[in-house]
Amino acid sequence: MPSTSGYVPEAAELAGVQAWFERYDGLAAAQDYEGMADQAVFPLNEVTDDGMGQAKAEQFDRAGFVAQMAEVMGGGGDVTMETTRTPHFLSAGLVFVITDGTMTYGGHTQPIRYGDLLLKVDGEWHFQTMVQGGWG
Repeated sequence: MPSTSGYVPEAAELAGVQAWFERYDGLAAAQDYEGMADQAVFPLNEVTDDGMGQAKAEQFDRAGFVAQMAEVMGGGGDVTMETTRTPHFLSAGLVFVITDGTMTYGGHTQPIRYGDLLLKVDGEWHFQTMVQGGWG
């Protein structure tokens, strides 16, 4: 059985995760949904709930993800995000990151809180699971 004691990342690993999010946030702000999809491993898991305790999990292929992002984020004009991210490394190749902050698009600002599971594949980070309450 592998050790499940806390993995302690080095500064370069933390910086690599931060750089991944800076790149992804730039793609989101530019509404580059294909570029965002390039940062994922498919099938992509999405986990949410309905705000009343009923949770669900779904899988999306690349086309489904791109269509969903275009529907949720498309046409709103400029997108800006102010975030604080807290990475929880499970190992050198797995990190779950909690994001707290605000997103502004189409003149509307809303608080956000979500989590992403990132996998390191061939030395590069990719997201594979997105978790955010309230979309169900």
